[in-house]
Amino acid sequence: MPQVADVADGAENERIARAEDGSAGWRDWGPYVAERAWGTVREDYSADGDAWEFFPHDHARSRAFRWNEDGMAAFSDLKQTWCLGLSLWNGRDPILKERMFGLAGPQGNHGEDVKEYWWYLDGTPTHTWNTWRYHYPQAEYPYADLIATNAARSRLEPEYELVDTGVFDDGRYWVVTVDYAKDGPHDLLMRITIENAGPDPATLHVLPTLWFRNTWSWGYDVEKPSLRLDGERIVGSGPSGTLALRGEGAPEALFCDNETNTARLFGATADESPAFPKDGINDHVIDGAATVNPDHTGTKAALHYTVELGPGETRVIRVRLTGTEAAPAGLEAQELGPGFDAVVQQRAAEADAFYAALPNAPTDPDEARVLRQAFAGLLWSKQYFHFNVDKWLDGDPGSPPPPPGRGSVRNGQWRHFDADDVILMPDPWEYPWFAAWDLAFHCVTMAHIDPAFAKAQLILLLREWYMHPNGQLPAYEWNFSDVNPPTHAWAAIQVFLIDGGTDYDFLARILHKLLINYTWWTNSKDKDEDDLFEGGFMGLDNIAPLNRSTLPPEVGTLEQADSTGWMANYALDLLEIALRLARRNDVYEDVAVKFGEQFLRIAGSANSSGMWDDEDAYFYDLLHLADGREVPLKVRSLVGLVPVVASLAYDEPGVRTIPEFRQVLNRYLAKHPELGASFHRRRFGDQQVYLLAMVSPERLTRILKQVFDTAGLLSDHGIRGVSAYHREHPFTVEVGGVEASVDYEPAESTSPLFGGNSNWRGPVWFPLNALLIAALQHYESHGETGVRIEDPLGSGNALTPGEAADDLSRRLISLFLPGPDGRRPADARYPLLSADPRWKDNIFFYEYFDGDTGQGLGASHQTGWTAMVAHLILTRSR
Repeated sequence: MPQVADVADGAENERIARAEDGSAGWRDWGPYVAERAWGTVREDYSADGDAWEFFPHDHARSRAFRWNEDGMAAFSDLKQTWCLGLSLWNGRDPILKERMFGLAGPQGNHGEDVKEYWWYLDGTPTHTWNTWRYHYPQAEYPYADLIATNAARSRLEPEYELVDTGVFDDGRYWVVTVDYAKDGPHDLLMRITIENAGPDPATLHVLPTLWFRNTWSWGYDVEKPSLRLDGERIVGSGPSGTLALRGEGAPEALFCDNETNTARLFGATADESPAFPKDGINDHVIDGAATVNPDHTGTKAALHYTVELGPGETRVIRVRLTGTEAAPAGLEAQELGPGFDAVVQQRAAEADAFYAALPNAPTDPDEARVLRQAFAGLLWSKQYFHFNVDKWLDGDPGSPPPPPGRGSVRNGQWRHFDADDVILMPDPWEYPWFAAWDLAFHCVTMAHIDPAFAKAQLILLLREWYMHPNGQLPAYEWNFSDVNPPTHAWAAIQVFLIDGGTDYDFLARILHKLLINYTWWTNSKDKDEDDLFEGGFMGLDNIAPLNRSTLPPEVGTLEQADSTGWMANYALDLLEIALRLARRNDVYEDVAVKFGEQFLRIAGSANSSGMWDDEDAYFYDLLHLADGREVPLKVRSLVGLVPVVASLAYDEPGVRTIPEFRQVLNRYLAKHPELGASFHRRRFGDQQVYLLAMVSPERLTRILKQVFDTAGLLSDHGIRGVSAYHREHPFTVEVGGVEASVDYEPAESTSPLFGGNSNWRGPVWFPLNALLIAALQHYESHGETGVRIEDPLGSGNALTPGEAADDLSRRLISLFLPGPDGRRPADARYPLLSADPRWKDNIFFYEYFDGDTGQGLGASHQTGWTAMVAHLILTRSR
């Protein structure tokens, strides 16, 4: 295998540059296929909005998807006109394994949950190298057992996982690894490696599958593509040109159509249903049914291999997909032998060189593995997202009309929304759709390896076919009108700086659209126009004692510490963008002035209102009841820490050339001296450093005593969502005759709020930990503020804010590193995952983590924002 030293320096960076300037389409093909399209809002045409029930897992193999496809280890082109993925059968399952199985939202005792074990082990930004690994049981997959046992468990019990069923006992499973390598932008090499991990000989059916997304069944004038057998290869003709798929050896070619089996699902007659429907290959392989086309044509085709291996034996299958805009004759037969292997080895070595050259790349092999797999998960989470709300609400001409009133169920005010793009998703199975504030964190991490793509993603959500005409950003497909924290501006600054701090056109483009969004916030989420903000759940799901999105007006209003803190931070982020632009163009000076004053007003209101509790030294939500009473919701949680995030340090050289900003801000403070507590100056020799902070250094010191208290918010692995203080001291409030409470729940949620599939009442979450780290670094940048942090409280270790930030980074990174016992805390619940040689180096990136133990919880592939661990590894002090 080529060594890193043998690889042309910067090969991957050169491909990124060529993809960006349009000279070579290296991003044209990638892992843009979700692992789940069933149970999504896009496929839901019900009257009540029950997406899980309308399109269940049982329908997925038989029913054509309207908006996008799903599959395992699957690649597609940018518009997902075609897909290439993997299907498997162990000879015992009732269906082919074509997609990952998991519980629907109502089935899980803690919400929806995938019940499979697969990993994204590697990837490059141009997808010239991607690696995926899956452990597939040799025994029959326990579909019924997983559904029944989880249904019988209460919210107080843990989820029943696949490993609990015993199907991996004695090592009776297959290790399936798929490596993708490109020999050109449209020449994709797929290497499938099969290992029998069990003690006995076993047989596995392996079916690399090529299919066209169904664009022709919905009543539009769309030409139907086709696949046909041409000698030893499958040739496809479709909207993206011509494709040729070849596999080594002599596999059996099976063909059907990517069309709904209406006979199976809806009772249609044999004449009314397609002869060779979407599940035709499934039925033929499983039952020998005559459901594949004997003429070897269709819109879905597979190469069927039967692999028999003894204990510990391995088999490699080589498959190659080549595309061209020319006629099929223009596709030459591509090599599947030594030349194929040489390309695969070269691309792997180039990936090694690419990651080794990252600034501040770790030398510790365990950290390097975490970094690499975090980036791999982020890259594999790029998904094709297709959703035209106008067509979704009204229905397609070739389909029955949807039931009336669907717009009142969800997204009826978003008819302008029309997405047809590849987007960084939070998770390809549990969250196979974009989320606005998640995307901000994705982009910050992505900027370390592909800043151009990160910038394009941030701009995308601000485009007119996403942003509402009133200025709101869409939250996520379950409810575009929900309110996510405004993290877009913060992410834009981080991406700008990671990219070298020179792309001012990007900053200007972002600023112009965010001015509209900021105005939407001030017009819609400051009911009393007192610079104290509402907002709703703000992405923190069940963190509050009541559902902050549904408080009836007759009960009162809730002014939120986190919403107010977010808006203070938003103003500072826009101020920073304007200051940077004003150095080059003085027209931005008055924008900087505007947001400097905005920040001071918001900070002044929050600090002088009942949000700040001086006795507790903490910020709380403030409930204004209709009878005139004010009730602070005294929960020590991340809600009260968001104000700490609102900080910005800048030096005098940075503003010396912006005189109007300095003069007007000084005049404003002279007129409003009561706001001066949020503005701090310090001189170092002949240089002045400024700090704008919602929380003064004195108050910060007091707040951080609770943050860095192991009996409070600090855990071994980061800051908890809710203080452990509430374990023994639950907070209770009566609202509208109903009692609501919050206690400390370190693991899964026991509350049904927001479906119960996530919990902010105690576990460790990456996004706000990362923002708190950035805020502490701002305080460090200001120099000697007098703030010292005893970390942990009672230890006698007096740290500067920057040192405390590094310690928080260390705690978060430790979730994924082997501990003294050799186990990663995030996987410590199961010895198989954390100690077995075939499993332990494959890392899961969970949605959140137990506040006491660090055990991973929720979605298991949340390399959207949990991939921030890569950002922390690359940016912390050594």
